[in-house]
Amino acid sequence: VQLQAYGGGLVQAGGRLRLSCAACERTFSTYNMGWFRRTPGKEREFVAAITWRGGSTYYADSVKGRFTISRDNAKNTVYLQMNNLKPEDTAVYFCAAGGSTSMIMAQRYYNYWGQGTQVTVSS
Repeated sequence: VQLQAYGGGLVQAGGRLRLSCAACERTFSTYNMGWFRRTPGKEREFVAAITWRGGSTYYADSVKGRFTISRDNAKNTVYLQMNNLKPEDTAVYFCAAGGSTSMIMAQRYYNYWGQGTQVTVSS
């Protein structure tokens, strides 16, 4: 599965961005999808995930209430709406496909990764 993430950019604190991740794969709708992020000097961390039908969503505590993950299986696309952004949200954001429904926050279970898109939040 090839994944293309886009929508990153530079935004002021309190602003919003929407990331998109498009899959070139007809079986997109069968995959759980996740967003992860990495900041310099830190390990890549879980941000949000959504099950293959979109029935369940999961969030890291640090983004809960501010970020929303959604998907459109007809468009083979998963989204991450990021509101009330903070400087600590600055990172490269990656989308991933696969995952284990029982361990959906665990990145080691994701089989396919996009190239990442940079999000920078200025204070």
